[in-house]
Amino acid sequence: MKNRRNPIINWQSGTVMLLLAVIVFLAGCALLQTRNQDITQFPHSQWTRNQTIYEVNIRQYTPEGTFRAFERHIPRLRELGIGIIWLMPVHPIGLENRKGSLGSYYSVQDYLKVNPEYGTMEDFRHLVQTIHDHGMYVILDWVANHTAWDHPWVTEHPEWYTRNKEGAMIPPVADWFDVVDLDYNQQELWEAMTSALEFWVRDLDIDGYRCDVADLVPIEFWNQARTRLEVIKPVFMLAESSSPYQHQAFDMTYSWKASEMINRIAAGDANARSFQRAWDKEKKLYPQDAYRMLFTSNHDENSWNGTVGERLGPAAEIGAVLTMTLPGMPLVYSGQEAGLDHRLDFFEKDTINWQPYHLESVYQTLLNLKLNEPIFMNGEMGGSHHWLKTSRPKDITAFIRIYQDDIVLVWANMSPNEQVWQLESDLPPNIHFKDVFTGRTVQMVRDLPRKSPPWSYQVLVNH
Repeated sequence: MKNRRNPIINWQSGTVMLLLAVIVFLAGCALLQTRNQDITQFPHSQWTRNQTIYEVNIRQYTPEGTFRAFERHIPRLRELGIGIIWLMPVHPIGLENRKGSLGSYYSVQDYLKVNPEYGTMEDFRHLVQTIHDHGMYVILDWVANHTAWDHPWVTEHPEWYTRNKEGAMIPPVADWFDVVDLDYNQQELWEAMTSALEFWVRDLDIDGYRCDVADLVPIEFWNQARTRLEVIKPVFMLAESSSPYQHQAFDMTYSWKASEMINRIAAGDANARSFQRAWDKEKKLYPQDAYRMLFTSNHDENSWNGTVGERLGPAAEIGAVLTMTLPGMPLVYSGQEAGLDHRLDFFEKDTINWQPYHLESVYQTLLNLKLNEPIFMNGEMGGSHHWLKTSRPKDITAFIRIYQDDIVLVWANMSPNEQVWQLESDLPPNIHFKDVFTGRTVQMVRDLPRKSPPWSYQVLVNH
């Protein structure tokens, strides 16, 4: 079925497209039938439509590694154009089978407490209030699939854990030996986990969750948990998943394919044409109003696969621009705006080196456009997206986004070589474009030759 911006019945062409909008009230929250898949979605809260997201590694963010120390950065992040603060897990970390001296953030010892290394519960409450006072939102990283080996449930409810044929509790993956797998065939576990999720929304006023390895937990659990959370307040839910099916319960999934393609382009294993084809192919899999998270780094990429500099090199700016202008919600990882140039240790203290970085102004310009321009809104409410033909389709990507009378045109030389090229698509007449970074007027018409240095780009607006 072709994607359509609005549901219509097209009688003139003889093609009848019948969209049945099924409204199911679950605790006062309607589920909406999507256009692309037989998937029902919770409607997005209006406040999520123009958001950007920033992942915070509390341990490594400041020398102190505390909530209070991070709090000093909130005004700067708001000025940068950030809307949602995603806090990596803040819970106490298990001691048994711990990795390294400090352990993994994802080995949760207690779902109802904060890691004392980060501060107190009152410190956390103050951080949430400060984020809200700056017009921003906060979500917690939630690890529902497994716990630390010394979590109280291991002794109080051993029946909630997965066991091997010998009857021993096991980790979900052999290498994750510091955690033990939860068994979601146990319905009492559902209630305990959902109650813990409710606690942070109800008592600490957070605005939602990023849910770790969401695919390893039944979608039925996530649906009922989302329903219960919506009774308390409208929440935002991000799944660590790329499965279209997760959009039943979640607002947003990871666009791993886009990230992979950007990495491959930088390595010379893909090009502008293959990037566009991969984008179009993946788009067809998702509901029309699904949010996709676009990124060039996150905690996994940085620590395990390499820094942006290692993976992208001179293509780093191209990657940043694409993630902030294509349809989707851009993610910035801790220190990325400061040119984070080393892999942060995952199990030890490893403070980010904060320094001036030329890309910070690029981030600030584009992230604030995202916050303030309807054309960049998330999901189907944002501007439509159309690829433009160029004379160098393997090297130059170009696209426009259109919202009412507003147009944004983006082009990028996705190659390590200078390119002489021209547009081969017609644009609406009498458009005067302005470069968002320089403020200069730019002429963009069909067949006008232009010379572009390696890895160069422009973001142009018509107002």
